[in-house]
Amino acid sequence: MRVFLDTNVLASALATRGLCADLFEAVLAEHDLLTSQAVVEELARILTTKFRMPVELARAYIELIEDSAELITETVVLTTPIPDPDDIVILAAARAGEAACFVTGDKALLGLGEVDTMPILSPRQYWERFHLGR
Repeated sequence: MRVFLDTNVLASALATRGLCADLFEAVLAEHDLLTSQAVVEELARILTTKFRMPVELARAYIELIEDSAELITETVVLTTPIPDPDDIVILAAARAGEAACFVTGDKALLGLGEVDTMPILSPRQYWERFHLGR
């Protein structure tokens, strides 16, 4: 299954031990991780500014993602209105990459439920749907 993890999920996977870290490991082991250049750039900025992570550690994490994920460079025109213009390019890449789902902690995006038939799931929803009971 092709899974697109939003920046906030990837950042949480590295910065904390818990659901997002477990989810990230499970996606790497069992599914195809998708990402985009916009996510990679946003993640690098967030890790070093918000989380105050040393640049070398952030760079190593970015390299792991770049080596493990399929980088989607195409986009599509979305028919679903997106509240935050910064999210459009990321969601358009997820749709272009034919992601089975988009996993995020962003409440505004979660409120949409889906974008052009692509489900938008919280980390907990993803975990319960695809990994609980294994």
